[in-house]
Amino acid sequence: MMIRPEDLQIIKPDKALENKINSVKIKEKILFKKQSDFHEIKVVENSFGRFIKFKDTYQAGVINSSCYKGNVPYINYFLIPYLMNKNIEKILFIGLGTGLILQQYNELFEKLKRIDTVDIEEYIFPIAQKYFDFEINEKMNFYLQDALVFLKNSKTKYDLIVVDVAGDYGIDERFLSDEYLNLISKNLKKTGIFVSNLPSSRDIFNPKNKLILNLIEKYKNYFKNIDIYSGETSNKIYYKVFFDIDKPVFDITNLILISSNKKYKISDDLSKIDFVDMKPYLNDLID
Repeated sequence: MMIRPEDLQIIKPDKALENKINSVKIKEKILFKKQSDFHEIKVVENSFGRFIKFKDTYQAGVINSSCYKGNVPYINYFLIPYLMNKNIEKILFIGLGTGLILQQYNELFEKLKRIDTVDIEEYIFPIAQKYFDFEINEKMNFYLQDALVFLKNSKTKYDLIVVDVAGDYGIDERFLSDEYLNLISKNLKKTGIFVSNLPSSRDIFNPKNKLILNLIEKYKNYFKNIDIYSGETSNKIYYKVFFDIDKPVFDITNLILISSNKKYKISDDLSKIDFVDMKPYLNDLID
């Protein structure tokens, strides 16, 4: 079963703004298109940048506009673990995307020894290399595999696990299960950090947001400390870049859960992350 982001909306959008968005026609040049076992996957280029799409849904990419340049902005929350622990040596990344965040990890973490990346989409690795200048180095290992199968068979303990697995229809409910969280715990060091990207209503703590509230409670069974970041900065950038609208329209956001059994402090030394202004993302901490 897939959990669709649109089904999590609680507040109806402003009709005028919704109509404005629906009226925007974005011309795209298709650079790559294939039907895999799981998706219709495309690489497209338009006036805002270059992106990976599953069917009609933007999944990853690089924005190049007058008001923002860089990762699809929700990806920038994945840089927060660097401000928690600069001594990370082993990383597991589930869901490759463009590979840009892996290259940023490689530059940031000076003690990094290994990055293992798992993706079930057969075309994603060559796409990252050919269309997004992803460069492989000796620290990187790649696995074309179902993530839960990989987690069951893995013998490695990681300092950091990042999971970003939404598809064109939403997120597979397997990635909300106790089995999944048990496997994450099995593969994470006692001091390790787990980052998970989830869809949610923007009104996160509304009692009607049952699925997410129940999931947060479930996470508490596995992790002593959970930092919750709403994707407000990412939302603002998205609506401004693509539609020239200065506020979010739909009641959907990325919810970034950063969990650990160790209490980490966020460093205020942002000097090495000079390719993106992290302060707005850090201000999205809501707990």
